[in-house]
This record gives sequence, C-alpha cells and structure tokens, in this order.
Amino acid sequence: MELLAANNVQFKYEKEVILDDISFSIHKGEFVTLTGPNGAAKSTLLRIMLGLLKPSKGSVKIHRRIDNGRKLVIGYVPQQIASFNSGFPSTVLELVQSGRFQRGHWFKALSKLDHMIVEQSLRAVDMWKYRYAKIGELSGGQKQRICISRVLASEPDLLVLDEPTTGMDAESRESFYQLMRHHADEHGRTILMVTHDSEGAGSAADRNILLERKENTEWKCFTLASCSTHFGLAD
Repeated sequence: MELLAANNVQFKYEKEVILDDISFSIHKGEFVTLTGPNGAAKSTLLRIMLGLLKPSKGSVKIHRRIDNGRKLVIGYVPQQIASFNSGFPSTVLELVQSGRFQRGHWFKALSKLDHMIVEQSLRAVDMWKYRYAKIGELSGGQKQRICISRVLASEPDLLVLDEPTTGMDAESRESFYQLMRHHADEHGRTILMVTHDSEGAGSAADRNILLERKENTEWKCFTLASCSTHFGLAD
C-alpha cells in the first residue's frame, strides 16, 4: 500500500528555488532514509511531506485512512525538539506517558497496557533508568531520546524523524537503526528518517532517497539522484 507520495514537488524560498522535481513514493512498512549534503533542504522536504509547508509546484499525498478505515497516526520528531530549559517541570516518565493521551483526553487514567507501552518505549531508547529524572537535568542526547520515546509510545503508523541519532555514539546509532527495523517488520510502521549516517543506516533501511545539487543551476537547487535504489542493490 502506497502511504505517501510526492509528485513533481518544487519549493521556493522567496524567489530562490530550493527543491525541484521531487517525485517519490513510500509504501506501508518501509524504512526509508533521506540523505544529502549540508544545506540540501532535507528538513524542508520533511515538513512539505507532513503538510507543514506548501510546495510552490507539485503535490503531496498522504493516505489518511489505513487498515479498514482507521485514521492514520503520524509521529514526528523534529531536529531541534530537545531544547528544554533547565526549569522544565516534567519528569521523563510524565512526558512519555503524555504520548498515550489521545486528543481531547488529556487527563484520562492510564491502563495497564498504557503503562506497559510507556515502559517498552523508554527501554527501547535506554532511558527507563532515568524515568524519574527531571527533563531539564538531562543532556541534549538524552532529551532527544525521550522525545523519540514519547512518539513511540503513541504507536504511530508513520514515523518521521529528522536526524534522530544526533548526539548518539556509534553503538547507540546501530541499536537505534535496528529498533526502527523492528518497528517496520514487526509492527508494520512506516519510517522516513533524515540522516547523515547513510552508511551506518544502510544495514537496516530498505531504501535511501538522495538529494543532490541540480546540474546547470546558479542557485542552490536540489533534486533526487534516485528514489528506487536500495543500498547497493537495484530494484
């Protein structure tokens, strides 16, 4: 099932073309990485795909209903989400538990299943031992992990991650990639992840979407090099 697709997307910042001729599709249960050089507008493309920015040309389609009409749940972790100040009052556990609250049901009592999923989500990013710590006391990398944990606790169908492994060491990054592989294979989740670590993520991801500078342009314009190539293998 095709879950989301871009069709001839172009994006301008004022009069400057930043992205051009972007077309690709992602299917349910795929783990896809998005790579490119610094300044390749990868984060901008993510926001376009989520409907947070409007393309100058072209279109983006997301199937909002899946599995016999159930509403699609999207989890999004932006690049700078972990900027909590030292006075942020919540504990790690309280923040991740909030991922179990549906819109309009902010003060519901959590069930045994809710508590189990919260614990699993924290253990998945190795933050269970910090569950009673104040968020403002954590390092930047730890804050990023609990933001990921909160999104995982919401059990998203589509998980969109902007450089989630920033601040992680090589072992932690590899563990995270395998965690995403598990969520795709065992839970049928679709994952779109921006990363600079294309080589490290390649062992876990299905495909890589590469943005590169478009030839014969005077401005910083990026387009797709290929959207149908697996790591080292042709479709």
